[in-house]
Amino acid sequence: MKGFTRKNPMFSLCGLNCFLCSMHLGGHCGGCGFGNQSCPLARCSLEHGAVEYCFQCAEYPCERYSHIDAYDSFITHQKQKSDLEKARRIGLEAYNAEQRKKSEILERLLSRYNDGRKKTLFCLAVNLLELDELTAILEQADAETNGLPVKEKAAFVSALFQKYAAQKGLTLKLRRK
Repeated sequence: MKGFTRKNPMFSLCGLNCFLCSMHLGGHCGGCGFGNQSCPLARCSLEHGAVEYCFQCAEYPCERYSHIDAYDSFITHQKQKSDLEKARRIGLEAYNAEQRKKSEILERLLSRYNDGRKKTLFCLAVNLLELDELTAILEQADAETNGLPVKEKAAFVSALFQKYAAQKGLTLKLRRK
């Protein structure tokens, strides 16, 4: 969108974790403010003094956020509002550090455990689960799948993700309208 830019390519103004998105990983999206994407929230940001994150706006949370996390696009929106709140609470530097660690975990999952069919699942899991849970899952997978074929490793990690997600009441599937 013309005139809209951001400094941080990892975290969108509306609370999406861009570096944990399958579209970004595939090179199909640079994120809002880093390409030609048209976004009503980017337009809104420009109208409200070019805030970099919606939580910096005096009108946040506005009507746009009443159902923003009800459905997913190509990335999960399930924690969009809570991620914005977390970034505000702990600070952007700390939030970005956590996202970098999650991005490294996602890269590791994709390189070691992806059978060609798990990219979306891994992106969802890394977005929705906490860093300590992801670390525990990876440690267990590394210890228990050494020497197994990738297909079996992928099934093992997928089952662990589903188990952790179920315990937290999370769904590791994109929710479409």
